[in-house]
Amino acid sequence: QTVTRVSLDSFRERAAGKKVILLYPWLNYRNLFLSHFLAADHSGLLYYRIPAEVTTPGAWVRGLIDDLAPGLAGFGAQVRHLPDDAAPDALGEALAADLAACAPLPGVLFVDEMDRVQLSPAFEAFFTVLVGALAPGQQLAISSRLLTHQPWYAMVAQGDAVILGTEHRKSDLMFTVETEPRPQLEVYALGQGYALINGQWISQWDGVLPRNLFFYLIDRPLVTRDAIFETFWPDLSIRDATNVFHVTKRKMMERINAKLDGTPCELTQYANGFYMPSAKIVRHYDAADFLEAVEQAAVAHSERQEEILYQQAIALYKAPFLQAVNMPWAVARRDQLRQYYAQALIGIGRIMQRRVQPEAALGYFARALREVPEREDIHREVMRLYADLGMIGDALAQYDRLDSILAQMLNIGPAPETRALRDQIAARG
Repeated sequence: QTVTRVSLDSFRERAAGKKVILLYPWLNYRNLFLSHFLAADHSGLLYYRIPAEVTTPGAWVRGLIDDLAPGLAGFGAQVRHLPDDAAPDALGEALAADLAACAPLPGVLFVDEMDRVQLSPAFEAFFTVLVGALAPGQQLAISSRLLTHQPWYAMVAQGDAVILGTEHRKSDLMFTVETEPRPQLEVYALGQGYALINGQWISQWDGVLPRNLFFYLIDRPLVTRDAIFETFWPDLSIRDATNVFHVTKRKMMERINAKLDGTPCELTQYANGFYMPSAKIVRHYDAADFLEAVEQAAVAHSERQEEILYQQAIALYKAPFLQAVNMPWAVARRDQLRQYYAQALIGIGRIMQRRVQPEAALGYFARALREVPEREDIHREVMRLYADLGMIGDALAQYDRLDSILAQMLNIGPAPETRALRDQIAARG
């Protein structure tokens, strides 16, 4: 409850009368909350983690039955009576019947790693029937990093589903109920880089250039044409750069729109000399979320709020920005976000120091120094912590590491303040 800001009582209150509980894709603490739920709730809960990617409802249901049956005598009898090629609606009804036959009746079927399911019309039909056939009092809880638009959108709109995990996010529109739903674009640039449109992975970009332009436009929501040309085609004339830009942009949008069934959308719109996000598409961008969390932490009104925001940022930073892209703009952005990541680790470390938790502080500072080994002030903090723990040898070894790092990276030695600290610690040994 302290970490997630979602108490068991509020969970029950918000989920009361709902058939489906959706744990938001960016809910970083779902495992902690699940552990709390399991420990405190006695109404019954079945937990199933999807172990690998599945493409058909039949494979999904039989995997669930095989996983849960050893602990539930007779569970899965209705599903096992069906042929291997049973229709999705028959599978949904059979699974609901098997859940209803359990004794004691499970209150919640919790399905984790739902992003391993390749949602299709067959899966949508299956889940729709399953939810509709659940016994009174039973609920389906779903946790996924990539919850897709359907069938959950319709369930939210009808009042059959509730979303938990949006407490930390003030600007998300993933589950906003709109009269005319817009495509949902999810972009993950912290790592190798990938994107999904309405939950479908955009796997082909028709070349490296359209892909790089896509991530550039996502990362720069307000950019001039001249800036784009200078970044991608600095040696071309304005006329040639314009032609190449429009061809590249068209290829990029063709790959995105190929995943949409309806009216083609545009990623950007041009106004007042700037390319800016189109109002016809909803963006979710992990790098922007990460940066916002670090920036908000810096102006937090309480230590608890600061800690939560830093922890959110750390959880979002899965890996360096666009690891495989070596264009100057990407390299510069990678370095900037790495610095912010280090700042989040340092911020948590200092919170741990204030709470007199030296081991925890050491852990965060050590992680930060892997990102920013040149930060002499953090080396000093580590030296002091080691010394306070009576680890004089480790404190002096930390000084030697700093000395070597500064010589290699900057061709300088430690500052007088650091040398004085080293002498003070050595005298204590």
